[in-house]
Amino acid sequence: MLLSFLAIGGTPTVLPEMQRYVVEVQHWLTSQPFAAAFTLAQVAPGPPIMYVTLIGWQIAGWAGAAATTLAVLIPAGTLTLLVGHLHARHPKARLIRVFRHGLTPMTIGLLLASAWIMIHTANHSWGAYLLTRLAVVVALRTTWHPLWLIAAGALAGLV
Repeated sequence: MLLSFLAIGGTPTVLPEMQRYVVEVQHWLTSQPFAAAFTLAQVAPGPPIMYVTLIGWQIAGWAGAAATTLAVLIPAGTLTLLVGHLHARHPKARLIRVFRHGLTPMTIGLLLASAWIMIHTANHSWGAYLLTRLAVVVALRTTWHPLWLIAAGALAGLV
């Protein structure tokens, strides 16, 4: 529950700590099902928070899915409402401006940490690392839709 207060930039930013706790500390899941839940949530229609629900479901069925979803939604929603209210009442306050500008580098760092964890969780061979690197280069240098890269990765996985 405390982890959801750190979800600045969305739930993908808490992925490294969640992976550490679920896989390395509690041993509820191995790296593969954890990565699969995250990947499925990212490609499926709906909010990215779905990976938290899928992990809870894998650990404890429907009760786990409900518990993990509520544990993320309630604190994060409360914090969002509180900060939104303060921002609406005092939009020019220095503290609000500093807070908002400070969130950008923190969010970028958390997203990069999430990417780093997923790269090492999902890749287990030099070919997989090479494919990941190629996908990043193509995504950054072209205007291709990400679904084409996902399809190419799935095809490479089948081969």
